[in-house]
Amino acid sequence: MKALQTLRDRIQKKGLRAVLKQLCRCYVFAHTRLVWLEHDIRTPLPPHNLKPYPPMRLEFITIANADAFARHFGDRVETMRELATEGYTGLMYLDDRGDTVGFAWASTRDYFDRHFYRCNFPIKPGEYFQFGGEMIRAYWGSSMSADMQMEMWKVMLDKGCDTMVDVCDSQNTPAIKMHLRMGFQERGKITHVFRLFGRWRIFRDTFYSGSALGAFRKPTQPVASTATA
Repeated sequence: MKALQTLRDRIQKKGLRAVLKQLCRCYVFAHTRLVWLEHDIRTPLPPHNLKPYPPMRLEFITIANADAFARHFGDRVETMRELATEGYTGLMYLDDRGDTVGFAWASTRDYFDRHFYRCNFPIKPGEYFQFGGEMIRAYWGSSMSADMQMEMWKVMLDKGCDTMVDVCDSQNTPAIKMHLRMGFQERGKITHVFRLFGRWRIFRDTFYSGSALGAFRKPTQPVASTATA
């Protein structure tokens, strides 16, 4: 009965078509497009007007301090511990209570994502793959995203990297806009993840020229003419 009530509530809130589409995506067929992006980490981020946030403590994520995720990311404590055990580089911001409020991970080797997309992300020498970046809702739109990026770049420069690579779901509009605002460039590659009946997955890479994210870019303002008759 509870499941039926939940379904009725969702239909009333989102509409029957939206609910059926979501059920189909979860249990029948889903197609996710992951757009590859890159940034030269020797190049500073462009100016931004993101809002400030309270003072935070920055720490590397380790096996010993992964419990700091319990309050806001309780379902991922063991995942954080696993990633630290496997030698990936993780950074996190902690608030005055010692709770993690934002984090990001980096890999200097090919990264197989067994926790979410379940596919392999290959990288080249001198690059690193960044994944798992997230912050709690209270700090969305704050400069924490930019500061975390710069802090990770410092760490990875010391490891001999010069280029950051990551992927962005083409349906994740906020993330795409954040990447473009920070000066990321498209790599001309899309990894397609096909999920069948919530179980089987098929992967395929396609390549393109030009831009796949042009619709998300702010239009260039026309320059007023100074010509005189």
